[in-house]
Amino acid sequence: MIIANIICYVLVLIGAFNWGTFGIFDFNLVGWIFGGARSVGAIIIYVLVALAAIWLIISPIVTGRGLLLAPRRDEEHGKKTATEEY
Repeated sequence: MIIANIICYVLVLIGAFNWGTFGIFDFNLVGWIFGGARSVGAIIIYVLVALAAIWLIISPIVTGRGLLLAPRRDEEHGKKTATEEY
């Protein structure tokens, strides 16, 4: 799950950077890379960014432990966390 969160985080940062360049400079970086805002490659990137954002919203809710970007200290040493003891 940590790897999925990191990948989603990077995708959302790419989307945010694209929105920033579009808002400030009126330049669509993803559209430029793929040859148009409605090209197949650009649409795939837009959908992946949207799915990544949705994942980052629901992931902390589903796990109940917040957004994990690194192993918890207790999990690194094999100790039970407070939620696993019950």
